[in-house]
Amino acid sequence: MSKEPILVIMAAGMGSRYGGLKQMDPVGPGGETILDYSAFDARRAGFRRVVFLIKHAIEEDFRRLVGDRISRHMQVSYAFQELDSLPEGFSVPEGRTKPFGTGHAVLCCRSLIDAPFAVINADDYYGPGAFRLAFEALSGLEDDEKLRYMMVAYHLKNTLTENGYVSRGVCEVSGDGLLLGIQERTHIISSCDGPLFTEDGRTYTLLSPDVPVSMNMWGFTPSLLRELEARFPLFLNGALRENPLKAEFFLPSVVNSLLAEGRASVRVARSGDRWWGVTYQDDRPQVKAALQDLTSGGLYPAPLWG
Repeated sequence: MSKEPILVIMAAGMGSRYGGLKQMDPVGPGGETILDYSAFDARRAGFRRVVFLIKHAIEEDFRRLVGDRISRHMQVSYAFQELDSLPEGFSVPEGRTKPFGTGHAVLCCRSLIDAPFAVINADDYYGPGAFRLAFEALSGLEDDEKLRYMMVAYHLKNTLTENGYVSRGVCEVSGDGLLLGIQERTHIISSCDGPLFTEDGRTYTLLSPDVPVSMNMWGFTPSLLRELEARFPLFLNGALRENPLKAEFFLPSVVNSLLAEGRASVRVARSGDRWWGVTYQDDRPQVKAALQDLTSGGLYPAPLWG
């Protein structure tokens, strides 16, 4: 029987001036951050353990502003993503300041993960339904002849902003709900005709408003950590030679490789929730208004943590 699922929240992208970052400004009626809502929704869905993936430079501020509060309601652990957290024989390229990506981030949590786990971004609002789907799937998730993973997908229309373009991972899903692949679309806009994407900035193609997209809410068994550990040095061998300052080891790329090799299956759970994020400055008032409406409607208490 598998252990209780763990929630991993990737927050290492926050700078040392954590409280001033746009994604972490207070957006709830009681001054809550988006991360507070994720932890609250996760706890309500059944998660009891959370791992915050941060940098050492922000640890003191993060504990004070977020971690200590959430630790009164969940079991909190910390993992750290640092540039020099590299396999033996590798070193940080001179001039590199950019983190090594989401695959590296999850790999930095490996000593704290002993059960199926969900991975999310710290600065995205996923909605309560998504956490229920993730917890339910993870509670019975076990590998067999394949590595058995899951992801929560959203309807594209529920992830768009009126304030500019967005990047989304458009999912190809089989008739029985398995992920076949993810196509990155880096320039999607909302229009009166529906969502449109462009690859050259001139020609636009219509997308279905209900096409499933990944918002980086994944569910894995611990076997993923072994895959990341094996693949990260191979990535570095090429990346440090070809693009030493900016190449990133992305989680979806590893998943895509495992799918292409026929070694893993990823079941897609579709959430009808509205996803919210602060991609643009003008998004913040909309997010604040939405959370106020959800609170007024009784979905959340005020203040959130009582």
